[in-house]
Amino acid sequence: MGTGYTTIMYGPESIEDALGDIAACRYDGVEISLEKIRANDPETVGRWLEEYDLEFYLAMSEWIETEDAVRRVIDDVPVAADLGAEFVGILPPQRARHDGDTVEDWLSRISDAALEAGLRPLVHHHGATTVEQPDEIRHYLDAVDGLELLFDTAHYYPYGDNFPDGNVTDGIERFADDIGYVHLKDVDPVKDFAANRDALTDADFHLDNVINYFRSFTDLGEGILDFEAIFETLSDAGYEGNYTIEIENRTERPLVHAKRNYDYWAAVRDA
Repeated sequence: MGTGYTTIMYGPESIEDALGDIAACRYDGVEISLEKIRANDPETVGRWLEEYDLEFYLAMSEWIETEDAVRRVIDDVPVAADLGAEFVGILPPQRARHDGDTVEDWLSRISDAALEAGLRPLVHHHGATTVEQPDEIRHYLDAVDGLELLFDTAHYYPYGDNFPDGNVTDGIERFADDIGYVHLKDVDPVKDFAANRDALTDADFHLDNVINYFRSFTDLGEGILDFEAIFETLSDAGYEGNYTIEIENRTERPLVHAKRNYDYWAAVRDA
C-alpha cells in the first residue's frame, strides 16, 4: 500500500520538476496524464521515473469528448504499459453531450485496449460528467467488461447518501468490490455548493457554477471530509491498493502542498 501524488498542478514543461518534488516529499508513486507523457517523449519520462525512483501508478486519459480523443487514448495505452503503469484512468465526457450508448462504446473500447496491454482500466467518476451519480457509476461498471472504479473522495461527496456531512463511506461500502484505485482530496463547500452541483448535473455550465464547485476542492484536512473514516472503511472492505493524493487548486508553491498533504495522510494512515 503506497502513497502517490498527481502531476495535475504541473504543466507539460514541468514534469521533471514535478517528479523531483514528489520524490523529495517521500511519495512512493505518481500519476501522469497520457497527454503529458506524449508532450515529453515516453523514453524521457521513463528515465525520469527511474531517476527519481517512483512507481508509475496510473496513466490518466484526456477527456473523452470525441471519437478522435478515444482513438488517441487507445493509441497511447501501450505506451503507458511500456512505462510500467498498472492502471489507465478514463475521464468521461461532460453531461448531456453524448448518449449513453456512445459513452458505453467509448469506455468499452478503451477498456479492451487496456486489458489487452496488461493494464487495469478505471472509470473516474467526476462531477459534471456522464459518470457522476452513484447509479450512473453502477450502470457503466456493469455494462463494460473489466472496468473498475477510481473512487474519488471529493467527487463522491456531493452525491453520497450523507451529503452535506463529510462522510463518504456509503460510497466505499456500495462500490467496495469495484474500487481499484483511490483519489484523496478534501472539500470545503462554498455557501451555494449544492445549487452549483445541481446546476452542473443539469448541464448548466455557467462559469459561476463551475468555479464555485471545483474551487471547493482543497488540501487534506482543510475541508469537511472524514479521512480517518475513509481509511478505516476501505481497510475493512479489504482494499489493499495505493492511495493517490490529487490536489487541484494550489498552483502556487506546489512543493509545499505536496509535503503538507503527504504528512497529513501519513498521520491518518499510521495512526
